Formats: sequence, structure tokens, C-alpha cells
Amino acid sequence: MKKITLSLSMLLAIGKLAIAQSTDIENKFNREEAISHFSYLASDELKGRDPIRPEIEMAASYIASEFEKYGAKQVPGATGYYQLIPFMMSTPPKTGEIVIDGQTYEQGETLLVLSGPDLEGSYELVDVGFGLEADYEGKDLKGKIAVSNVGAPDQMSPAALFSLGAEKIKLAKENGAVGLVEMFNIPSVPWQLVSRFLNRTQLTIDQGEAGDLPYIWVKDSKNSIKSEMAKGEMDEARFKIQKKTNQAIEGKNVVAWIEGTDPALKNEFVLLSAHYDHVGVGEPDANGDSIFNGARDNAVGTVAVINAAKYFAENPPKRSILLAAWTAEEKGLLGSAYFASNPLIPLKDIIFNLNIDNGGYNDTSIITVIGLGRTTADNLISEAVSEIGLKAISDPAPEQGLYDRSDNVSFAKHGVPAPTFSLGFTAFDDEINKYYHKQADSVESFDLDYAVKYWKAYILAAQKIANMSEKPFWVPGDKYEGVGKSLYGIK
Repeated sequence: MKKITLSLSMLLAIGKLAIAQSTDIENKFNREEAISHFSYLASDELKGRDPIRPEIEMAASYIASEFEKYGAKQVPGATGYYQLIPFMMSTPPKTGEIVIDGQTYEQGETLLVLSGPDLEGSYELVDVGFGLEADYEGKDLKGKIAVSNVGAPDQMSPAALFSLGAEKIKLAKENGAVGLVEMFNIPSVPWQLVSRFLNRTQLTIDQGEAGDLPYIWVKDSKNSIKSEMAKGEMDEARFKIQKKTNQAIEGKNVVAWIEGTDPALKNEFVLLSAHYDHVGVGEPDANGDSIFNGARDNAVGTVAVINAAKYFAENPPKRSILLAAWTAEEKGLLGSAYFASNPLIPLKDIIFNLNIDNGGYNDTSIITVIGLGRTTADNLISEAVSEIGLKAISDPAPEQGLYDRSDNVSFAKHGVPAPTFSLGFTAFDDEINKYYHKQADSVESFDLDYAVKYWKAYILAAQKIANMSEKPFWVPGDKYEGVGKSLYGIK
């Protein structure tokens, strides 16, 4: 009887604590202030928060000022509340043409010049497999063009195709090549989609001297170019890449931190993050609206991080909180990837990333957690959502590959457990597509009662994770478990 009584007492105590935590958040949450943040970040004034437009500076400054106002501290190594990022903005060439074995490949049709300067003349081609380090062994590339396949044998997602490019350009440059041409031959990724996305002004991380190398994709769905090269029947191509412009610009991740209260656990960080950029201004819709306000994607997530800054500055948990608003997610996860490669806090000290990204919602009774069930902290996320009066569900559309398309993967691939806390959706249906990357994605079309619940649930989930007695980790068998063990020194 004593054991039963003790167990019941413990359960009651835990239940009272949970109620107290959610009640405290409810009582301290300022609805009007949060909606004011939301309205500004998704306003016409910011012109869709495109990272290549000047208005992105206004958004970054606003977020930084709110972090500072609420009492979050500057991260050592940052420039104020910013992590500065060297970007290169590139426009497509006026003329883009390669002739290989009598066949002409043209810009926007079967050719995409992704980065680098102009290039003219005939050059010898050298097959370098996937363009990885081992592929260059024993090969003479000096003054020649490296020809590789896109991606890597175990990395064929759209995000991987883009993220591997920087590494491949660097390797080609180091090995003396004057250009890198990648053969695009992945049936699961439509070339038409890729071409529409990339045949326009692009933003990339400035690769320094490696950026002097032309980087080109060629559509070769049947892998015929490499086949001809292997037979020795073709080893040269003629290039005419003219009037491509490249401009260095500065990007800004907005970062801050809040020190934890536990003498030991405060050396561990829970990263709360969301991207604050969107897609900017485009062609007018039927209503004459040309501004993509990005309320759902992802002003609502940015406001969640701002709200968390306010709450945790006043109510710090046991672990420290690292706050981050990423730039250039829409350009290929660039801001988060830059931080992960140049961390201001060692990645081994970041024990969890509760990221936010969104396309929209079609069910205001739920929150969709992309990656739910993959970490040992996920039960706490579900508890938090439930205590706010909603239900957490896992990814309803795994075929979309959403986990590896958002900023969380920049950290997951290094081993940090990292789900994405998204608005509630049960499928990519007409309701989602009505607003996703559309001018109609505005605060005026958003259910603000639902937004408030979403923001509160995010704070509560973060609080529970930051106060966990055990360090969260991947569940056994997850594809990121191995790299996680390496990151944290787990045997």
C-alpha cells in the first residue's frame, strides 16, 4: 500500500507541475504583442523578406532588437546579435551554351550555370565519378573540366544535391580544374522543376577563390555523355558562358542565448530556431498583389522564437537556450548550414534543436511534428502540445521528404537530434497549396487563435526538453544515430 500511495503521490505531483508550467505560460503570454510581431514580419513593408532584397535588413534588425529588449544575451563570437555570412549573388548568363559531341546544351533548357565567372573556349573533359576526394586520385585535371554526377551514392535528395556542390567546387579547384560540370540524371527529381528554380538570380555561400570556378549542371537523363567518355569517343567540349554577374553581399543569422540555471546542465544548449526569410516579390496575382508576405512560411515560426526569447529570459530553464533566426532557407538552407559549419557554440554542446518551418495548415486541432518518434524527447513535445489543448501528430506525407528539406537537417546530419515543429496539416491538399508560396499567405488569412496556441505549445515543449534529467538522443536505429554517437562521444 505504501508503494502504491507513493506512486500515486508522485503522479499527482508530476501532474500538478505540468499544470503549473502550462498555466504560467498561459498567464505570461502577451497575445497582442505576439500578434504585433507577426503583423510586422509579414507586412508589405518587408517585401516578402527576400534575402537578396534590402528589406531583409529590416527584418533582421527587428528580431535582434526584440532579443535584446527581452534580455537575451549576445553569443560570443557574433557581431552583436548577428552571425555574418558571406554570400554571393549570381544572375544567369546572357549566353549559356556548351557543345558536346555535336549536341548543344543551352541555358534554362538543358543547361544551368549555377555559379562562377564566364568561360569561353574548348576544354578537355575528365570523368571524376561523383566529384568526391577519392575520385580525383591519379587524374590530371590541370587546365581541364571536371565532369561528375550530381549528388553522391548515398545522398540524392534535392537538399544534398545543392549542399554537396560547395565541397565539389573546392575539390575541383584544388585539383587544378578550370570548371566543374555535373551530369543531372536523377529520375526522382524533375529537371523542369530544377530548371524553373535555378534559372534565376541565385544566392550561395561565397567560396572565396573556389568561387572563381564555373559550376554547371547539364541534363543527361540517360548518362550518355559519361558513357561516350568511357568509350574514348569524346573528350572535349566547347563552352560559351557570357555576361554572368556575381556580386558579394552580406547575410545575417540573428542569434542570442539565455543562460540556464543548473550549474552542470547550463553548459548544454537547446537550440530554438526558425528561418525568417521568404521569397520576396513576384508577378502580380489576380488581385494585383505581388508581395509574398510569408505569414505561414515562416513569420509565424520566427515569432515563436521571439516569444520564447521573452519567456525564457524571464523564466530560464535548467539548460541554456540558444535562439536563432536563420536567413536564406528559401535559397537552400544556407543560413543554418553556415552556422552548422561555423558554429558559434560547439555542436557537441547543442543537445537538441527544436526547429520551426511551415508550408501552411489545414487542421487547427493539431500540430504536425516532422520527425516525431525519432528522438527520446518527442514524448515531451507531445505532452506539451496536449497540455495546450492540441494534439501532436507525425509527418503525414513522408513521400515529400520534409525532414531533409528544412533547417533541422543542417544539424541532424551532424548528429544533433532535430525535429521540426510545424503547423497542423494532414496532407498537401488544396488548402495548403492555396497559401504555400502564394501572395495570399498573409496574417489576414491566418487563424490567430490557433497561432497563439501554436506559440504557447512551442514554448512549453522547449521548456520540457530544456529541463529533462536525461540528455535527449536519437531512438535506436535512426539513420542519424551513428553520427550522433560520434558527435557526443557515445560508445
